[in-house]
Amino acid sequence: MPEALYRQVFTHASWSDRPADSYARLAFLGDSVLGLAMTAHLYPRLEAERYGAGRLTKIRAQTVSGASCRDVAERLGVEARLRASAPDAMTVPATVMTERVLASVIEAVIGACFLHAGYERTAAAVVEAFTPELAHALEHPVDFKSTFQERLAQHGDIVLYEVTEEIGPPHDRTFEVSATVDGRVVGAGRGRSKKAAEQEAARTALEHVEEDT
Repeated sequence: MPEALYRQVFTHASWSDRPADSYARLAFLGDSVLGLAMTAHLYPRLEAERYGAGRLTKIRAQTVSGASCRDVAERLGVEARLRASAPDAMTVPATVMTERVLASVIEAVIGACFLHAGYERTAAAVVEAFTPELAHALEHPVDFKSTFQERLAQHGDIVLYEVTEEIGPPHDRTFEVSATVDGRVVGAGRGRSKKAAEQEAARTALEHVEEDT
């Protein structure tokens, strides 16, 4: 990987006066590459009779969730590389090494690899890196809606899901759904069914909750 890309991958936004120098834009790119790589890997390998669009969406969401990305980051030594890239004499606070940051850096790594090596090589590396997370998602599927509601119940809150947009013709429709708690949107998701979109909205809401704790 070129030195310039490597520096960008392992630069936290607080370490530079120029936001473009940090990993954020590469993470945006890598997030899409990660999702496509896992989708392309799953689709031909899981039989259609057992794995419809909704179930595939759940498996992919769990496999590429923030917690999964953090686990991959820890296995690949991302935290040590990030600390080593901090400005001279700077002690990296624990608040920098959150799940959200580590997950974003892994996405940035994927984005940088895509720019440097192209999609095919990057997708193969992504599938290899996330194989344990995929296996866990297949063996121990998570219901994000139930998990999120259980988290909210600890504080007496409830979540409401609302379809905000329907895209495409009736036979090929995509739904966008927002998750709202106390009138505040805490997550959003898109899916080929309302249930799949709600699961995705719950997943993003959970990641925001974990980021704030």
